[in-house]
Amino acid sequence: MRKIGCTVWAIPEGYIPGSSVSDAHDLVSHEAACFLNPGDRDVEVKITLFFEAREPVGPYLVTVPAKRTLHMRFNDLTDPAPVPRDTSYASLIEASAPVVVQHTRLDSRQPAMALLTTIAFPAAQTSTSTEGAQA
Repeated sequence: MRKIGCTVWAIPEGYIPGSSVSDAHDLVSHEAACFLNPGDRDVEVKITLFFEAREPVGPYLVTVPAKRTLHMRFNDLTDPAPVPRDTSYASLIEASAPVVVQHTRLDSRQPAMALLTTIAFPAAQTSTSTEGAQA
């Protein structure tokens, strides 16, 4: 099988609404990262959250089993701290092997619910060194 995926992903926009029209699990407002691990080994994923007015939180640790998908709700992350509701954030996702990441949000604050989904940004690993840089 052809190798697909990246080891570093970014989701620059995150927000979990603090309310929902229903308490049913499927209808609770949520933010999710959906992972595809096409590889032969489990992948360890570290997630760090960045905020506008506070220090980053993380890493949150998640395992994506080999040749499986994982639909992880940010609402369910609790260690090292619960993800705050009604607060904008961004996520940096670092994986031990290539995975594919999709971002999804269900906003169910009103009866006419909204679902947003998009592929996360496959971030290239680049050096921050300025050695050898030319002016």
